Amino acid sequence: MDQVNYSVGLDIGTTKIVAIIGKENEYGKIEVLGIGRSKSLGVHRGVVNNITQTIKSIQQAVEQAEANSGLKIGSVVVGIAGQHIRSLQHSDYITRANSEEVINEDDLEKLCNQVYKLVMLPGEEIIHVLPQEYKVDGQAEIKQPIGMYGGRLEANFHVVVGQVSSIKNIGRCIKSAGLDLYNITLEPLASSEAVLSQEEKEAGVALIDIGGGTTDLAIFKDGIIRHTAVIPFGGNVITEDIKEGCSIIEKQAELLKIKFGSAWPGENKDNEIVSIPGLRGREPKEITLKNLSKIIHARVVEIIEQVYVEIKNYGHEEQKKKLIAGIVLTGGGSQLKHLKQLVEYITGMDTRIGYPNEHLAGDSDAEIASPLYATAVGLLMNAVENKDKRRLKTLEAEKEKEMVLQGHEDTASMTVKKRERKSVFDRWSEKLKDFLDNAE
Repeated sequence: MDQVNYSVGLDIGTTKIVAIIGKENEYGKIEVLGIGRSKSLGVHRGVVNNITQTIKSIQQAVEQAEANSGLKIGSVVVGIAGQHIRSLQHSDYITRANSEEVINEDDLEKLCNQVYKLVMLPGEEIIHVLPQEYKVDGQAEIKQPIGMYGGRLEANFHVVVGQVSSIKNIGRCIKSAGLDLYNITLEPLASSEAVLSQEEKEAGVALIDIGGGTTDLAIFKDGIIRHTAVIPFGGNVITEDIKEGCSIIEKQAELLKIKFGSAWPGENKDNEIVSIPGLRGREPKEITLKNLSKIIHARVVEIIEQVYVEIKNYGHEEQKKKLIAGIVLTGGGSQLKHLKQLVEYITGMDTRIGYPNEHLAGDSDAEIASPLYATAVGLLMNAVENKDKRRLKTLEAEKEKEMVLQGHEDTASMTVKKRERKSVFDRWSEKLKDFLDNAE
């Protein structure tokens, strides 16, 4: 198959690394052609802390996906998360030279670029600048100001900030694994693409992606992302607690959590016991399921309460900012038994588990439609979307060449103006790519 026809998403997680190859079918759905996963070694709480091992793990996942699909992986879209990601609200304005002219794309770009000049803490860089709503000459709550008259254009922005070194390290790993970095995107945004519907984003929804090392939060309202946060706890701390609390090894703790774990202690009777083989000829250990779920419950409550603090910080308790669609849980950690009920109990918000199957072709493997792969599927969707945009741009450029050759320079220059501007994030990705190329 031609390299142009398929795209690749690469999810570098704390527990697993997933490479997923796919393409868009004729119905606009994503058809998965191959998937590879490997144990993630060298990533801690979403941040690379051992480059060599991460490269090895990436190569394993990529090789498996290639063997699975019979295709060669060249460039990938990768997700970024980790405890270094933070977000802030910022307002900014520009005064236009001529208020007799209507507001155009250039004005919006000028305003966005101004936000990029914000002074960050040493070693931090702005990843996303997401406009929330605009004001023109004091008139508030404008969603799209293009075409309006006005002298002063201001906007509220949601600014996502990350550590430069962490971003560069991911780029380094991709390059050393013999891959090209096609694009880089925030993981909560990728997951939300895969599991949320447009109606939910309009009504107001909080997406909680419980991974191995981190729990990512993305809040949408009126179809716009309003708040993002990364909480440095995930499924691994629950496993760690079981390991400590029951004095067993990590592998056994993980199995216990997956097979018998529950977030709701009341569900288990006192006499339900599981026996764990002892190490090297020692007596087997007996653990009551009630104790197990008490350990899990304590840690899960802590994680959910931290997330709920972030939801309150966004302002969910104000009538205007109410999240009508409630909470969507996804990620590997969302598969814990009775978690949905516990989240509803703590937050009082409607909750459902998010599966990334809405955008997948009907004949997709059931395994891929698991919440475990939400981020990977979201990254693949991002890769497919970017590929389509670039294809359109190439077609437009070719059309322009033809026009110029035929002597239609005016029409050609109009097409140039009409051509979609690069999003702020595309420009940022290019800047990062340049940096990585020069860092050789």
